[in-house]
Amino acid sequence: MLIQHPGRCLWQMLAGSLVVASVGTIRTHAQANAVLYEGARIIVGDASPPLEKGAFLVQNGHIVAIGREGSVRVPLGAAHVDLTGKTVMPTMNNVHIHIGYEGYVSWSVANHTPENVLDHLEREAFFGVGTAMTMGDQPASFAIRFQQDQLAGKFPPAARFFFSAGMAPPGGGPDVLLIQGTTPLHAVYEVSTADQAIAVVRKIAAGKIGQIKFWVDNRDNTRGSLKKMPPEVYIPLIQEAHKHGLMVHAHATNLQDQKGVVKAGVDVLVHTLTAEKVDDEFLAILKQKRPYWAPVMGLGDRSELCDGDVSFIEQVLPDPVIADIRAGKTWLPSPPCSAPASPQFAQREENLKYNFPKYIAAGARIVLGTDAGVSAKYSYGFAEHHEIEMYVRLGLTTAEAIQVSTSRPIEVLRIHDTGTLAKGKRADFIVLSANPLEDIRNTRAIDRVYLYGVQVDRQALQA
Repeated sequence: MLIQHPGRCLWQMLAGSLVVASVGTIRTHAQANAVLYEGARIIVGDASPPLEKGAFLVQNGHIVAIGREGSVRVPLGAAHVDLTGKTVMPTMNNVHIHIGYEGYVSWSVANHTPENVLDHLEREAFFGVGTAMTMGDQPASFAIRFQQDQLAGKFPPAARFFFSAGMAPPGGGPDVLLIQGTTPLHAVYEVSTADQAIAVVRKIAAGKIGQIKFWVDNRDNTRGSLKKMPPEVYIPLIQEAHKHGLMVHAHATNLQDQKGVVKAGVDVLVHTLTAEKVDDEFLAILKQKRPYWAPVMGLGDRSELCDGDVSFIEQVLPDPVIADIRAGKTWLPSPPCSAPASPQFAQREENLKYNFPKYIAAGARIVLGTDAGVSAKYSYGFAEHHEIEMYVRLGLTTAEAIQVSTSRPIEVLRIHDTGTLAKGKRADFIVLSANPLEDIRNTRAIDRVYLYGVQVDRQALQA
C-alpha cells in the first residue's frame, strides 16, 4: 500500500498488476462459469472427517456441490482443476487483531489510513486468512466507511474487515504503544460510571456496531495509579450490551478480573493467565458460563526469526525489520534473539502448560485470535499459524486447531457464509501441498489461496 518498502510502493504495483478483485467486486466480476476442484483431501472445517479424494464445484463465488471425486454432478463447460496430492481447508478467521498502525518499518498513528488498513488485510489474505476483526482500536466512522467501501468493491482482494468498538477506564485501556494511536483518533470510549457505560453502549448499538471490547485494566504501570474498570461499571455495560444483542469481549489478564468478567456474562474472554494458575473457583465459573475464549498467547513468545527455518516469515518482512526484530529493537519492547530465557519466561511456559488444558476442559470455547499489529515480530498473517501451533503444543489435536481457526470464529463474527467447505458457503479456501492433520505446521505449505472463488495473486502481493 502507500507504506513504503525499500524500493517499491505496493499500492502502485497492485493497481497495475492485480487481476483479482475485492470481496465486493468479486460479487459482480467473479467468473460465472463453474469450476470443479477435484482430487484433493478436503478438510471441511467442522468436526466431520476429511474427504479423501474429494471434489467441489464452485460457481459465482460459492460452493454449489461437494463430495467424493466422481460423485459431484458437473455442468457442461465447467473448468476442471486437478488438486491431486493437495489438501484443501477453509481460510482462517481471526477474531482479535489490531489493524492500521504498523507500517513495516514504523509504528504510528500517522500510518492509519485506508491504504494501510488494506495492506494489513492483504497480508492476512496472503497467509490464508479470510476475515479479521480489529479490536477496539478504530474510530467508528472510519471503520464503518472502510467496511462499506470494501463491500462495494472499491479495494483489491483482502481478508474481510470486521471491527469492535472499544471502551476503557479514563486514561486506561490500550497498552503504552497502542494508546499512542487510539488516543489522537478518539478510538476508545472512556467511561468511569455505570450510567456513562450504558449511554455509550446505546450509542454503539444505535450505530449498528455489533461488537464491543472493554479493557478492565490499563496494562501499563508507567501511567500511574489508574483505576481499573470495576464490576459496578462492567456488569451494567455487559447487561446493556446484551439487551441490544451486542457481542462483548473483555480484556482481562489476572485471575480475579477473569473471574469477574466471566461471571458477569461476557461473551468472549480475551487473554490467558500467564503469571498465575487457574483455581477451582474459576474453573467452576467457566463450566457454568462457557464463554468464547481468545487466548492470544503468541505475542509473548520468542520470535520465530530467532530459530530454525524462517523463510515463511521472511517472505513478507523487509531486511531492516528482520534485523531489528533479532536485535530486540521492536516498537513494543522485546528481548533480542541473543538474550537467554528469563525466569519469568520459564514461569510463563509452566503456567501456560497448566492453564491452557484447564480452560478447555472447563468448557471455554477457544477461537483464533492473535493480537497481531503491535509488534513486527508477531505480525499479520504469519501470527495465525504460530498461534494454532501453540494450541496443538498445549493440548489440542490438529483437527481441533483447524476447527477453532476456521468454523468456530464465525460464531463470534456472527456470519454464516464462510468457515467451512460446504454447499452454499463462500468458496474461501487454502490449497496446501502438505496435510495439516499430520503436522499443524503444514498450514504453512500454502500453494494457493482463494477468496470468494477467485485465486489471490500471492506472487504480485509478494513481488
